Amino acid sequence: MLPLITTTALSVMLDGPPEGRPTLLDVRWRLGGPPGIEAYQAGHLPQAVYVDLDTALAAAPGEGGRHPLPEPGQLQAHLRAAGVHEGHPVVVYDDADGSIAARAWWLLRWAGHTEVAVLDGGFAAWQAEGKPVTTEVPVPEPGDIEVRPGQMPVLDADEAAELAREGVLLDARARPRYAGEVEPIDPAAGHIPGALNAPFSAHAAENGRWRTPDELKAHFAELGVTESGNVGAYCGSGVTASSVVLALEVAGHPGAALYTGSWSHWSRDPKRPVATGDAPG
Repeated sequence: MLPLITTTALSVMLDGPPEGRPTLLDVRWRLGGPPGIEAYQAGHLPQAVYVDLDTALAAAPGEGGRHPLPEPGQLQAHLRAAGVHEGHPVVVYDDADGSIAARAWWLLRWAGHTEVAVLDGGFAAWQAEGKPVTTEVPVPEPGDIEVRPGQMPVLDADEAAELAREGVLLDARARPRYAGEVEPIDPAAGHIPGALNAPFSAHAAENGRWRTPDELKAHFAELGVTESGNVGAYCGSGVTASSVVLALEVAGHPGAALYTGSWSHWSRDPKRPVATGDAPG
């Protein structure tokens, strides 16, 4: 599957033969709430199963950051409970811009499941087009996915620091947090020295639809990403940075690395250097 799917293409798949209908995962989530399950209960795509970011797509907060990678067995159990089958297509969606759904997309790819796409425009686009929405909660047939971790590249803190100096490390947070002007959550304000600010909001237009591959390619070219460039991404806790990896793939740069602990991990250690201001440092 391509990494993004349109509402039209998804509608065709859902209306097609049962064997080709994708498993739908609703992963709506907002930093600071309200809980995504409330949005799901108010209305979701037919047959979509809610998957909680905090409990299914991450381990408990701790030394690894606010959203560490889940244990493979934990992830496999949640995905099977959601009806994910080995080799069967999966479509994930969030409210609109894909920045949260990308976490599920990335984890499935990391787990070795390649048949996964993010719904372009998310629930907002689906609903705006008058496509069917329901409050009925499905009971999926248990899946049989085998989680094979390590199929997407990851960075630890030392590797992220090295990449910021020798390649391109993109910080997906909004500029004020990158610059260290504000930090509402983590222990220190600022960014990894050498990292470039690349807010995830640049991937989508105001309507939540993703920009074209050519537009994204031009965007990343301005940040120094080349065809052969060594590139990785991080954010606050490893969630929205997943959408940078997704956007890079859409732009023709597959295989970007993700610093899964991100700033919530980096800033836990006061010995790690911190840069502030708009310059990489």
